[in-house]
Amino acid sequence: MSGIKGMKKYPAGIREKVIDQMRAGESQRKLSRENGISRYAIQSWLKEPELPRKRGRKPVKTLQEYKYENKRLKMENELLRDFLQSTERK
Repeated sequence: MSGIKGMKKYPAGIREKVIDQMRAGESQRKLSRENGISRYAIQSWLKEPELPRKRGRKPVKTLQEYKYENKRLKMENELLRDFLQSTERK
């Protein structure tokens, strides 16, 4: 058992084998009995996206993108300053 909730982890090879057999037409119940895997686990594997989730950094912004964002923020600040002055709040 692994994790707090007691969910069992299975190797990727077993997952792929079971998913391939499911797509080939095998019943979920039969695969569950043969491999000792819960039907719920098999259902959750079928719902997962094909590609594993990737963790990592966001793509790096270029200098041109930073300059554009800086210009946009300066314009926004100027508009807000003008609005506050027109409503006589500081």
